[in-house]
Amino acid sequence: MTPRERYLAVYKFEKFDRIPMTDWGPWASTLEQWKAQGWDGKESFAETYRFDPIEQTGLDFAMLPRFERRLVEDDGRVRLLYDERGVLCRELVERTDTSMPHWLDFPVKDRASWEQMKKRYDPHDLARYPADWEERKRRWAARDYPLQLYGGRDTGFFGPVRGWMGAEGAMTCFYDDPDLMHEMMDFLADFTIEVIRKCLDEVQVDAFVYWEDMAFKTSSLISPRMFREFMLKPYQRVSDFVHGRGVPLTLMDSDGHISDLIPLWIEGGVDVIYPFEVNSGMDVREVRKQYPRLGMSGGIDKRALAQSRSAIDAELAAKMPVTAQGGYLPTVDHALPPDIPLANFRYYMERKWEWVERIGGGGEPQRAPGEV
Repeated sequence: MTPRERYLAVYKFEKFDRIPMTDWGPWASTLEQWKAQGWDGKESFAETYRFDPIEQTGLDFAMLPRFERRLVEDDGRVRLLYDERGVLCRELVERTDTSMPHWLDFPVKDRASWEQMKKRYDPHDLARYPADWEERKRRWAARDYPLQLYGGRDTGFFGPVRGWMGAEGAMTCFYDDPDLMHEMMDFLADFTIEVIRKCLDEVQVDAFVYWEDMAFKTSSLISPRMFREFMLKPYQRVSDFVHGRGVPLTLMDSDGHISDLIPLWIEGGVDVIYPFEVNSGMDVREVRKQYPRLGMSGGIDKRALAQSRSAIDAELAAKMPVTAQGGYLPTVDHALPPDIPLANFRYYMERKWEWVERIGGGGEPQRAPGEV
């Protein structure tokens, strides 16, 4: 099978020759640690571990134009600035991917500021499409790998509103100004449909990806009642449009404990959810029992890779058999932090390939690879 056929077959619960091989990559700080452990910087993990190729369309769903970054103060260690999204934040001058800014103020606070923000979201701005769009179309017409339509943090509903208003401002707006919240949700649905219309008219896309991150370690950030009241119909509108244009899959990227959100996303037209963070109490084995036809990815505890080979073996033995039922593309449950040794990552990939080759296109193995 081609990588594209394999990808679609797994997520559609059809017969496949083997599970697609892909995974999350390391943080930049992880790569720096791995250099000290013998990585020469030339190793392509995608090539070394024979990852199945996948590509993104490259559409831009964010505000255009961005705000101009404006420095407020800088003491040499910490600086205060307005970033390209108009957010006032405090961050380390020598910021790394293991640190996060402290967000202090956000550009949308009320209807008046929302009216100003809307001006940056013209869905017909051709700058939203890559400059080499025509060349990409020609290349994609002959591709044998899956193509995803993904705009990162800007293809969703709660995610963009939180970016405009901050978490506290967004969550209180549901109560303090529900009419404004409904308007923003409807605007996002209209905007998303219009941005992607040209793409779906001209290219056969395999998956549309939402991004939300609307849950933390123990629960969702808003109640199921709030989701149903404000977000369900906008989700259904976008998902129906995407599916109606021949896109077979819609994916949802959301961290945290998402148990309360899963049935609502399914009702909203989502076909596949990831990454099922184990540290947040998510277990793909239990999710599969509850939702036997839900597509899944992720679910392998990245903390096991930081521990030992035996911990890696145990985690793979627990999760890889789920793949034999179809609908599950196993990966770690998020990007790889710097506490994972290079040797452990290499061992993980080698053992994972053994599982993939053993499972093949179906038939749950009775024992782990290597066992007699």
